[in-house]
Parts: sequence; structure tokens; C-alpha cells
Amino acid sequence: MSECPHLSEMPRPEPAPLSETCLECLAADTDPVQLRLCLTCGHVGCCDSSPLRHATQHHKDTGHPVMRSLEPGMPWRWCFVDGSIV
Repeated sequence: MSECPHLSEMPRPEPAPLSETCLECLAADTDPVQLRLCLTCGHVGCCDSSPLRHATQHHKDTGHPVMRSLEPGMPWRWCFVDGSIV
């Protein structure tokens, strides 16, 4: 893993999750596969293995570049702009 410039621009400490699940999945009556946290604003979205890919859609809608896994034991972060684990 490497440090990208987008990660260094994220707020510290990171924002608290705005919800306990993907609210878009809840509204669409679908089940999120795994949850991701936007490190810019705290939005919680489902991963790309979920039917509606709300974490990626959040990035497309907002331009927020980095998210991290909310799954236990998975400490990685993903930069959408660089397309890499950071």
C-alpha cells in the first residue's frame, strides 16, 4: 500500500459513519454485500459486489476520492481517482 495525495487531504480524524448500513440499499430493498466509508464525509455505501454499487456511485456523484472498508479486520482504503489501494 502507498500514500496517495488524496489520502493526505482527508480530514483527520476521519469522519464518523453517518449510518450503520447503506441507506440507499435500504431504500431500494436490496442487501449490501460489504460496507464502505467515505473518508471525506462519512457516507456509508455498499461495495461493487453489491447489486447497486452505492459507494462507487457516491464517488461519481460527489468526487470524494477515498473510502475505506467498514468490515472488521479489513483496514484497507481505496482511492477512486488513482484506482488503487492506499
